[in-house]
Amino acid sequence: MSLRQICGFVLLFAFAALVFAADKTPVSDDALYDAVRMKLANDPIVKGGALTVEVKNGVVTLRGNVETEKQREKAPKVARKVKGVTQVVNELKVVSRAPQ
Repeated sequence: MSLRQICGFVLLFAFAALVFAADKTPVSDDALYDAVRMKLANDPIVKGGALTVEVKNGVVTLRGNVETEKQREKAPKVARKVKGVTQVVNELKVVSRAPQ
C-alpha cells in the first residue's frame, strides 16, 4: 500500500468521524419547537390548528383539541419525524365542532 493510499484512508476515516459526530449534535429546544410547529402547520391532515407545542430536552408535548381521531393520531407521527425529537407525548383530544 502506498503512502498516498494510506493518507486517503486516513482522510476518509476522519471525514466519516466528523459526519457521525455532527449527526449527534443536540438540537436546541427552540429549534425543535419551530421545526415541529412548521411540520404540523404544513401537514394536510393536521393543519397545525390550535395545537400547543412544548419542548423540553428533546421531548415534545402536544396539547389541544382536534376535530378527528385521524388528526390526533397523525400529529405525533409528524412531530417524531423532526430530527432531534427524542419522544412525543400526545395529549390531544378529539372535540367535534358544534353545528352552526
